[in-house]
Amino acid sequence: MNGGSVFDGRVAVIAGGASGIGAATVRRLLRDGARVAVLDRDIIPTDSPDHRSYRADVTDRTAVEAAIDAVAEEWGRIDILINSVGIGAAGRLVDNDDDEWRHVLDVNLLGTVRTIRAALPHLIAARPSCVVNVASAVATTGFPNRSLYTASKGAVVALTRALASDHLADGVRFNAVCPGTTETPWIGRLLGAAEDTVAERAALEARQPHGRLVSAEEVADAITYLANPLAGSTNGVALSVDAGIHSLYVSPRGRVDVAGTTTLATTQ
Repeated sequence: MNGGSVFDGRVAVIAGGASGIGAATVRRLLRDGARVAVLDRDIIPTDSPDHRSYRADVTDRTAVEAAIDAVAEEWGRIDILINSVGIGAAGRLVDNDDDEWRHVLDVNLLGTVRTIRAALPHLIAARPSCVVNVASAVATTGFPNRSLYTASKGAVVALTRALASDHLADGVRFNAVCPGTTETPWIGRLLGAAEDTVAERAALEARQPHGRLVSAEEVADAITYLANPLAGSTNGVALSVDAGIHSLYVSPRGRVDVAGTTTLATTQ
């Protein structure tokens, strides 16, 4: 571990840590001195004594509980739980049938519930401790054609706030991050399936006021702040990492890119 870090000696569990935002958070916390256990559907190679991988699908309560208990048995504690598992869904309300609603909610909402429920006794024992849930910009801003996905991620934010209130006396903080469209393998697959990859990418980039996709590392930085034990007064927060989607007005005549030059806006 790195000497002198506030994460030294702390154990983090990251559900969905094999790719995307979860994997970026794994790298960041390992660099900052934490021990990190990944829960995902597939075992990933690890080459550090401070890095473990456990197979667990968040729709399987038994597998989640077994993996959480294995982490606690190996390292004696769990201080941080990060929920970064999620699947997308496009369409208006009438476009997604009941089976799709059940599946997306089972992963995005109930998957979060299962990991928290399994880890909670360990988190209370390790107090002060924390949970960080990965939600989405759609939880705070209305996006077109995202009814089901919005419902699932909005529920994650509401759940986060309720749990923050419920567990004040237990010394467990609950916060969420709400990323904009983030450069992840899921977005890569979405672009790969598009008829016009260039136009689709331009539309996705235009959602963010700074005119580009959010990086997974930027979201990991926000998660790391919320997980930091020095952030003890940050609780029940939904932290937006979306370049200001939820709070900035961007003129339809143009936007400012990262180089500070004005570019034509692209319709979202």
